[in-house]
Amino acid sequence: MFRSTCLFSFAFAFSAATSSAQPQNDFTLWYDRPAEKWVEAMPLGNGRLGAMLYGNPAHEELQLNEETLWAGAPNNNPNPMAKENLARIRQLIFEGKYREAQAACDSNIQSKTNHGMPYQPLGSLWLTFDGHEKFSSCYRDLDLERATASVRYKVGDVEFRREVIASFPAQVVAIRLTASKPAQLNFSMQLSSPQTSTIKAQGDNSLTLEGISGDHEGLKGAVKFYAIAKVLLNGGAATAHNAVVSVKNATSATILLSAATSFNNYRDVSGNAAARAEDFLKNAEKKTFDILLNEHTQAYKRYYDRVKIHLGRTAQADKTTDVRIREYSSSSDPQLVATYFQLGRYLLICSSQPGGQPANLQGIWNYQMNPPWDSKYTTNINAEMNYWLAEAANLSEMHEPFLQMVRELSETGRQSASVMYGARGWTLHHNTDIWRVTGAIDRAASGAWPLGGAWMCQHLWDKYLYSGDKEFLRSAYPQLKGAAEFFLDFLTPEPKHGWLVAAPSVSPENTPKTLPVRAEVFAGNTMDNQLIFDLFCNTIRAAEALGVDADFAAQLSATRAKLAPMQIGQHSQLQEWMHDWDDPKDEHRHVSHLWGLYPGCQISPYRTPQLFEAAKQSLIYRGDVSTGWSMGWKVCLWARLLDGNHAAKLIADQLSPVRPISPRKESGGTYPNLFDAHPPFQIDGNFGCAAGIAEMLVQSHDGAVHLLPALPDAWQSGKISGLRARGGFEIVELEWSNGTLSRVAIKSTLGGNLRLRTHSPLTLRGEAMAQAKGENLNPLFALQTVKPFIASPQATLRTPSLKPSLEYDVATDAGKTYTFLLVR
Repeated sequence: MFRSTCLFSFAFAFSAATSSAQPQNDFTLWYDRPAEKWVEAMPLGNGRLGAMLYGNPAHEELQLNEETLWAGAPNNNPNPMAKENLARIRQLIFEGKYREAQAACDSNIQSKTNHGMPYQPLGSLWLTFDGHEKFSSCYRDLDLERATASVRYKVGDVEFRREVIASFPAQVVAIRLTASKPAQLNFSMQLSSPQTSTIKAQGDNSLTLEGISGDHEGLKGAVKFYAIAKVLLNGGAATAHNAVVSVKNATSATILLSAATSFNNYRDVSGNAAARAEDFLKNAEKKTFDILLNEHTQAYKRYYDRVKIHLGRTAQADKTTDVRIREYSSSSDPQLVATYFQLGRYLLICSSQPGGQPANLQGIWNYQMNPPWDSKYTTNINAEMNYWLAEAANLSEMHEPFLQMVRELSETGRQSASVMYGARGWTLHHNTDIWRVTGAIDRAASGAWPLGGAWMCQHLWDKYLYSGDKEFLRSAYPQLKGAAEFFLDFLTPEPKHGWLVAAPSVSPENTPKTLPVRAEVFAGNTMDNQLIFDLFCNTIRAAEALGVDADFAAQLSATRAKLAPMQIGQHSQLQEWMHDWDDPKDEHRHVSHLWGLYPGCQISPYRTPQLFEAAKQSLIYRGDVSTGWSMGWKVCLWARLLDGNHAAKLIADQLSPVRPISPRKESGGTYPNLFDAHPPFQIDGNFGCAAGIAEMLVQSHDGAVHLLPALPDAWQSGKISGLRARGGFEIVELEWSNGTLSRVAIKSTLGGNLRLRTHSPLTLRGEAMAQAKGENLNPLFALQTVKPFIASPQATLRTPSLKPSLEYDVATDAGKTYTFLLVR
């Protein structure tokens, strides 16, 4: 409503705007002017409700989302034509008729009903302050330590303040407006929505917004929504007319915004949206803003305060966040990296609460009815990347919505497995939505990929490795088993070697540049082989840990032995496809064949050194410049390659400001509010890079807890506390100075053997420790033994030059903390 008018007179205002204000803590995003664009606004969220605060003194907008407000209605989208055409498609692939195979996939595998529904906005709350165009001393911030946003400015000699929270316990957005002098608050309040909706006044101080979600691809919207905004005053009076609430001469005001939908679960949208929203509001208005704020910050800090990080501080930390982003590549600002890490944790807490929906492609923040890629769950990396940091960054509870989605997809995916492929178990292609559709979405280049379930199941196993929770594993085992059953039926022998391969499939979303024809659909792609190998390994180990399904585990083991091995190609690279088609000049954003390096754990400098070097060569060929989320993935990959300086270089690339490169295109990097730019905004880059920062400091995937495995020269001294490692270990405190580990305290929550890998000699309680020998006997650190690789005769096989390391074994007791010091 006011978006086009809220920017006028900024030039005049900014000429007078000077701000000496500074944030209360270093983990605050702050600015000396209002946001002009959505990617400059401040994100707030309580898992269910999302809000973007612009901080405009005269025309404030709070853009709103509710996590279950999606277009369409319950449905699934498998294509039954796939089953009758599967044999023909495979024959075309094995005959090298890739274009014909791809055309057949587009016609017979791609969904004929819909390609998933978009996540949609609720609307906006607008506050208009007449006469506030001529403001001065503008300041706005987002405090990551308290999950609050604030705005301060002056009009004449009166200072006005706004404080905003998306309350976790109260489940409302609350805004406190204050003036430094009595009776100075005069404003109007309105609601708007791009949805089909009705807006009404309710009494003199409330507005309601009621509607239904949008239609999409022939599917009628079925999610009803209801929102209510109520203003509570200290002094002054409120009146309502034509769906506008006007406030006159108040000293302070609190606005409570409550919203809900009729969504119950992916099969049922029969809930009472209005009753839910009214209940949240009634409970919230019983409390003062101070009580709401205190309860909110306590609930939030329960998660956020688990991890503290300090990488050093320079004078750059005193500048506004947008300036720090612009200057990062030419300055020393390690504290901005620490802030970016904590922002990733903040965004996950705010967009993925237990019992709710998982963070989608934009978390919970979206202002468009048809957002880029529908803001769905892209499962060929993006949805999983959102959760890479959950366990390591001590936010295991935030992982729960994603794991619940896996359970639900294992239900809808049985229909797709049976209808499309005549297979047992369950499958998922490269995309899904709130309705948990599992058919092939989009064209074959990305959609003809039935490996999404295998990737998602890795999260189930990783959750167990971090927690050691047998009850969780017991509940997750049916999903692991069902995904494995699908591949037992779906795999087919390729004619040259007899390897069992997935076909048809793609290496998302890349095309071999050396082929004479453009095609993406093939068989036996490296990523597929890695994913299926990992799924089989994890399902076998889960069956063993639970003491069940010995015969099924044996069947998986026999089938695993027939999978295609990894291959080193003619350019000394890890091959992306079954055939040696890689082009060293290929700089595609996806690096799918490196899945076995990260987030998988099949490629190791210690166990598979030549594959390790081949993976590195592939990453060098790909280059550094890419989209935002791809740079986040590459941070993780370079951390696994034990090259902290290269990982830090990718972080610098990530923290580069987004810039126009054509009238319609932008570069990747970071927006002024630290949102990741694909471009446009995708939240996975924020989460992926944050996971990479954790991976640079602690790794635990390769048989040991590896301390400071990829410490860059730029982080000479620092400390971090609260990171988690597999095996139930928590890093109570990790300190280093001059690039050398000086002290680490580790809590054992489960007991059992702790194997430490370090580049510095350590003592325990002042006593020297003997070096570890053999394999780590802790079952949560059991290693995956991959098949021997095949190398091209033209390849140069290399082994890495590794920094000398030490390994120690310590028998631990559950609940005890062990402190290790550098040998002086």
